[in-house]
Amino acid sequence: MDDADAFLAKADENLAAAESEFAAGRYNSCANRAYYACYQAAVAVLLREDVRPSGKSGQWGHDFVQAQFAGLLITRRKRYPGSLRDVLRETMAIRHRADYQPDGIGRSRGMRSLQEARRFLSEIRHKEGTRNA
Repeated sequence: MDDADAFLAKADENLAAAESEFAAGRYNSCANRAYYACYQAAVAVLLREDVRPSGKSGQWGHDFVQAQFAGLLITRRKRYPGSLRDVLRETMAIRHRADYQPDGIGRSRGMRSLQEARRFLSEIRHKEGTRNA
């Protein structure tokens, strides 16, 4: 399994966790896992496109992943639809509220994060499937 496959597997695992957390009524945890499903899927496709973080640490910073996915893979290379442009930013904003605000989020925002993660991974899986066909 290469690194991109490993990140896609993590994305699938986090999407399954988000589904489970939502079903159990744990909406803050759902939003957290939904964001990470999107983030890890984005890292996987960046790896497939030979995009790596610069610097000694080689860390996949959240801002870097968002900027490269939207700017490079959507705007410049047209690999993914424009409808995915804001998914990482929006699911991260919901995750921040869920993780860092005392009131967290409710069912509606949890559902929104989950739906966006499903859509994001579905688009990536579709594109990965056509690439490997």
